[in-house]
Amino acid sequence: MVAIVSTLAYLGLEARAVEVQVQLIPGLPAFNLVGLADKAVGESRERVRGAIAAMGLSLPPKRIAVNLSPADLPKEGSHFDLPIALALLAAMGLVDAAALERYVVVGELGLDGRLAPSPGVLLAALHAGAAGRGLICPAAQGSEAAWAGRIEVIAAPDLIALLNHLKGRQLLAAPRPGEVIERRDGPDLRQVRGQESAKRALEVAAAGAHNLLIIGKPVWGNECRTEAIRVDNCPSAFGRSAGQTGRLFRRQEGARAPAGGGGSGQSAVEQSSEVGGHSFGFWRSTLETKQRWACRGG
Repeated sequence: MVAIVSTLAYLGLEARAVEVQVQLIPGLPAFNLVGLADKAVGESRERVRGAIAAMGLSLPPKRIAVNLSPADLPKEGSHFDLPIALALLAAMGLVDAAALERYVVVGELGLDGRLAPSPGVLLAALHAGAAGRGLICPAAQGSEAAWAGRIEVIAAPDLIALLNHLKGRQLLAAPRPGEVIERRDGPDLRQVRGQESAKRALEVAAAGAHNLLIIGKPVWGNECRTEAIRVDNCPSAFGRSAGQTGRLFRRQEGARAPAGGGGSGQSAVEQSSEVGGHSFGFWRSTLETKQRWACRGG
């Protein structure tokens, strides 16, 4: 029997569907994980083993094969812990595998069985809603997942509470959407009329921490666009609470040579903003009749 649980792999602000397939094979005891997994995913074997042991259970004396499909898609992050654990418990006959087919599962496991937050739960909730499924996630991120709309969200504090809910013994309360705070202490992209291509370029640069160069006349629109980056999904993808605007701050550090060259007599003002955990530095200088903006992501 092969137990299957649905989860996701994150590629920037895009979520790709991933199947966690677990099979118990007769042979020498082993716990093998395949499917182009990174170091954090590979270490999930010990976290899953410890969480199951904390429940008073032990792994069967068989060869445990875990496949993350599609195999050619890179898998990164600790959110694979919970889907691997549930698929393993389903293969052991302790969880109804058919009941898990209706959910997308994300979450990190502690050695004591607690569910810890993992980045990207809002992306997972949006993906699950688009696929007509519910979401299973840590309790600490239930309010964030509820922002996705009318989808079923199971937010459990630990693995035992989740199993009791799935078996109908002790149901968990449905989480409510968290509070969204609108910050109005700085420019916003909504204040920029038109210029859709420029705004799209800013959002892509902020999401992927890419370098960005804007060349144009020294008008307020250039400054407003670079300062008003606001992408709600970015904080969630970087492990921060989604729905909050990126923190924006400005600092002046005196004269500095502009990026890309320029005379020694030219001055530059360095500005910095933080969006989704990434800082962007801006160097502004007047070169003849144009103004050059260099954006460094990092």
